[in-house]
Amino acid sequence: MSKLGLIIRREYLAKVRNKSFVIMTFLSPILMVGMVVLIAYLTKVNDSDKRVIAILNESSYFQNDFTITPSTSYVTFKGLSLEKAMDSTSNMGFYGLLHIPESSSLLTAAENSSFYTRDTPSSSVVDIIEDVFQERIREEKLESMGVSSAQYADIRDQYEIRTATFTGKVNVKGINEIKAIIGGGFGYMIMMFIIIYGGFVMRSVIEEKTSRVIEVIISSVKPFQLMLGKIIGNSLAGITQFAIWIISAALLMSALVVFLDIDPSGLNNSASMAGGGMSSLAPNPAADNATLQRYAEELFQIPWLMLISFFVLYFLLGYLIYSSIYAAIGAAVDNETDTQQFIFPIILPLMLAIYVGFFSVFNNPHGPIAVGFSLFPLTSPIVMMMRLPGGIGEGGVPFWQVLTSLVLLFGTFMGIVWLAAKIYRVGILMYGKKPSYKELIKWLRY
Repeated sequence: MSKLGLIIRREYLAKVRNKSFVIMTFLSPILMVGMVVLIAYLTKVNDSDKRVIAILNESSYFQNDFTITPSTSYVTFKGLSLEKAMDSTSNMGFYGLLHIPESSSLLTAAENSSFYTRDTPSSSVVDIIEDVFQERIREEKLESMGVSSAQYADIRDQYEIRTATFTGKVNVKGINEIKAIIGGGFGYMIMMFIIIYGGFVMRSVIEEKTSRVIEVIISSVKPFQLMLGKIIGNSLAGITQFAIWIISAALLMSALVVFLDIDPSGLNNSASMAGGGMSSLAPNPAADNATLQRYAEELFQIPWLMLISFFVLYFLLGYLIYSSIYAAIGAAVDNETDTQQFIFPIILPLMLAIYVGFFSVFNNPHGPIAVGFSLFPLTSPIVMMMRLPGGIGEGGVPFWQVLTSLVLLFGTFMGIVWLAAKIYRVGILMYGKKPSYKELIKWLRY
């Protein structure tokens, strides 16, 4: 076996046989799934807690306008004074009291109404009450102009323009945002892998340097071979752990959903439960099912095989670039404390890629900012993954941009590995001196 192969094998086995590595490999999926299940359970419990609102209506208006929703119910008080109604509301543990005073007109009744609560009320509850008043005031004003109830109901119908591509394919509202979230998930995984396992490479170099084992190893292999072996060996160990996490987490989640009857989709229902109960339009199950079917069709048409293939490609190239930098930093310092001055400049492009990618790709995936950051090598693994769910070619990412991104990424990898190797060659045997950026530039000239 070649020397590089021996180094890779040694680094891989040293990492996967580490007790903490083994423990976290099998414990992390349990913790992650447990956290998801706990959040789903707490969300379900929170959603099941209905807010009861007492209504003291002394007017002849708003008699049947407040309807029970999944999150809110109402209790009507009759023949009580405002003070007694407030006391009863507080003693019975109701969420709040809505007081509508006696008035000569609907508008006056609405203007003089008040909502009393023990603490500052939730904005979602206030929005529900305000929507009821707003609808009735609008209807009253239109009726005074001669608009009948039937005509007003017709006016309330919401309008959505039909959108389609030039080829006639019907578009689904919000699908670009969903695709960007999917791509953002892939990009976020790349960022986390780089930060976690790039640090492994750096710590491995520091440990061997401080223990002086490196002096023995360097007499048998070239510094470049040692650095590359550490990068590849640690990346293989990381990929092994990552794969175990994904597979075991998926199996655990499936088992919990089946055997414990836990619905993780409850995580997505809290927003609709909070504010969607007082929709001005009646629900339309048939339309909802048709919309869900269209979303499912759009998600099914995402080029998943292409997306996963490019994820692996960008994942590897991005990791190799950053882990080379981490290895150079590990060779330049004597302990992990000294790495702090160098870590932030490395993480900054990754953070920039996540935030700029989300803001730019969500709004305009083909805009100059999205394109620029998807071509820049230090951010392209993340930003390009956010754009790729839209496909390659017409309507998606132009092929030349993907090709240019990969060429620049590979060229940058070769250049950074070359520069990192020069720092590694000098710094690996340097002890007792905290390097500066000026010192590193000198090493690059050797």
